[in-house]
Amino acid sequence: MSLKLSSHQGEAAQSERLRVKVWGEYACFTRPEMKAERVSYPVMTPSAARGILEAIFWKPEFQWRVREIWVLKPIRYVSLIRNEVATKIPAQNPKPFFADAVRVQRHTLALRDVAYVIEAEMILQPGADKGLVAYLDQFRRRVARGRCYMQPYLGCREFTAFFGEPDESERPIDLTMDLGQMLGEIQYNARINQPIFFSARLEQGILKVPPEIYEGGAL
Repeated sequence: MSLKLSSHQGEAAQSERLRVKVWGEYACFTRPEMKAERVSYPVMTPSAARGILEAIFWKPEFQWRVREIWVLKPIRYVSLIRNEVATKIPAQNPKPFFADAVRVQRHTLALRDVAYVIEAEMILQPGADKGLVAYLDQFRRRVARGRCYMQPYLGCREFTAFFGEPDESERPIDLTMDLGQMLGEIQYNARINQPIFFSARLEQGILKVPPEIYEGGAL
């Protein structure tokens, strides 16, 4: 993993950037406008990248903010048929749930043989009892040892994500394209979960994430 120890103007003074490589055989970062069938964005979304980081290391004393996503391999799609269920267990008054009775087969347009470098920052929250360097060091050790709180995944839980330290030879693919409106984050509050979208563009294999998505603004 490559740690960058320079502060960035206009951001919190206690923010430092780091990188981690993730890869897997399949991935599906589902476009929310697709209801019946799953269709993946061509690139990992910032919210999916944050989920991977939190699976490796998370504490309430800091927040993850994704800054860049590097695409390391050509974008390739694969068509799959997956078993899903048509209903969910209710959060209130849950009842016995028999998957066989509500199983449905749905088409998935997923990505195949993916690899990314996630560049992100930890932002300390009020009341943190340690300095930022201590949390960065904990994350670095966990990546080096392959440790995680839960197995990270690439959009869907059955699409396992592997992770490790990127080396200096990692380079994004030479591809520039508009990705359209992409889901950046979901702002959680007591009344409603608000999705935040932004106009995404891949520039020479790098998706730059606008910091505004973490401030609750749609772009």
